[in-house]
Amino acid sequence: MEIKYLPVAPYGTNCYFLCDKEAGVCAVIDPGGSPEQIQKVLDQLGCKPCVIFLTHGHYDHTGAVADLLAQYPETPVYIHRRDYEGVDTRLFPLSTQVPPEAVTFYAEGDTVDVGSAAVEVLYTPGHSEGSVTLRCGSALFCGDTLFAGSCGRTDFAGGSVEKIMASLKRLGQLEGDLDVLPGHMDTSTLEQERKSNPYLRQALRS
Repeated sequence: MEIKYLPVAPYGTNCYFLCDKEAGVCAVIDPGGSPEQIQKVLDQLGCKPCVIFLTHGHYDHTGAVADLLAQYPETPVYIHRRDYEGVDTRLFPLSTQVPPEAVTFYAEGDTVDVGSAAVEVLYTPGHSEGSVTLRCGSALFCGDTLFAGSCGRTDFAGGSVEKIMASLKRLGQLEGDLDVLPGHMDTSTLEQERKSNPYLRQALRS
């Protein structure tokens, strides 16, 4: 599998492309904006989206979903139920952006195939009620739960300091030096974060 990422407008959200180039398909993860640039990357990769994954439902992670569905209307959109139902649509606008029949809910322990690879869902709330981390092999797509040197904010609706610390502890206890692919800013590794991230280190001590 090949992984590419593109920071997209308006907030530099990292949109990831998880590609099985042999099969000619990819997952688009957190397409938060810049649909024209996303399409250029897809063209360069020679891959068609087979699924859209959302690590959570905030508007800066969903802004280009409708544009992608206009181009690829059969593509399922995956999100955790808690970031879709009974939420403030100003912050969690997916239900106003795409029809409900386009949306599939995933939850802890689910796996979704992308070509020859399986993507596992880890439920990691705290930044939002429905935040998830997606694991594919050695890659962790952490959304806004774990950042390089930091973690996601908890002052939005559905945020919780206690829950994000529990989620950070869970991620920090995963075995191996996995690749940390966050929703904003630079990528990292889990071992680097265990050594230097003050929030992760605090979570692991608890």
